[in-house]
Amino acid sequence: MNTAQKGFTLIELMIVIAIIGILAAIALPAYQTYTKKARFTEVVLAASSVKGKVDVCYQTRGQSDPAAVATSGACATPDSVGADLAGAAAAPNVDSVTYAAGVIKATGTGTVDSANYILTGTDASSNGSLVWAEGGTCIAQGLC
Repeated sequence: MNTAQKGFTLIELMIVIAIIGILAAIALPAYQTYTKKARFTEVVLAASSVKGKVDVCYQTRGQSDPAAVATSGACATPDSVGADLAGAAAAPNVDSVTYAAGVIKATGTGTVDSANYILTGTDASSNGSLVWAEGGTCIAQGLC
């Protein structure tokens, strides 16, 4: 009586393990970058909440001297625009949010490599609003 052996050879098992190892080496860094980007959205949203307050202030008070309102006038401080910086920075991945003279800076915690997101408002007097330029270390790190 001949019975056929059933199962996998050692070579077949080693090939499967090698394939799993290669897939894990590619997927793990991509997943870590994805999670950092997802966490950094809290930092962007924190800056956006302050940006909305500055926009409203600029549009309601910026008619007399549009170029100076956000940088040195009626909308130059957090109190003048009604921004709650402590509330904006209350998210778990946000370390701090600051606003001064048309520049909003939101900084992330260590979970997002302490990257920062900077919005700089400049006057676009043709339509009575601010134009926001994005900057910060998050761009070089690929987080925003």
